[in-house]
Amino acid sequence: MQIFVDTIEEYISQIPEERRDAFRKLLETVDSNLPKGFQQTMQYGMATWCVPLETYPAGYHCAKNTPLPFISVASQKNFVAFYHMGIYADPKLLDWFVGEFPKHSKKKLDMGKSCIRFKKMEDIPFELMGELCSKITVDQWIESYEKNFKK
Repeated sequence: MQIFVDTIEEYISQIPEERRDAFRKLLETVDSNLPKGFQQTMQYGMATWCVPLETYPAGYHCAKNTPLPFISVASQKNFVAFYHMGIYADPKLLDWFVGEFPKHSKKKLDMGKSCIRFKKMEDIPFELMGELCSKITVDQWIESYEKNFKK
């Protein structure tokens, strides 16, 4: 379920009402824990934090002249998705997150390569998600991206 709008507030107004408060809290968690230098925007139909072109002019290799995405949050049909490219690129960070998750949630971790899925809003471990957001700086993300993805 992609919602293509210009602003995050427009996006929030389009998602199911029962998700809105938790969705806002998740966005605030990212904002308050992400190291300086990332920029919040709408990208690919999701609320996204990226490395602006002013910081990394090469941008995202998959889409010319597009800021380098890092974290995205989306409301899908059956869940809220939290995409963190750092856990896809850094096996140590992934191992840390997988090990920490059971300490913060009684639910089984529902995760793809970079996507963490939350079916129930009350199951989002906001403190853990904030800690995850704080673990990679803009410079570290650019270095990891160039090492792992850029051809």
